[in-house]
Amino acid sequence: MVRVQIQLDQARHRQLKKRAKRLGVSVAELVRRSIDADFQSREGDATADRVRRALSVVGKYADPEGATHIARDHDTVLAEAYRR
Repeated sequence: MVRVQIQLDQARHRQLKKRAKRLGVSVAELVRRSIDADFQSREGDATADRVRRALSVVGKYADPEGATHIARDHDTVLAEAYRR
């Protein structure tokens, strides 16, 4: 582990100590858990945002020639497109 030094005001330090005592862990462990929770939350937000953006284009674009077979025959369609 890497030792890190941070500075907290008195009120935050008291809150951390109380919560750590209530959970039966050290203040350092509580800080580590808080950091882990923050990172997981942000990763979840990023994933949710990517899903939201991907879903926003579903059905938005249509084949100009009105083809309905593209999903079924996508390999053939792509091969023809690359030959052009």
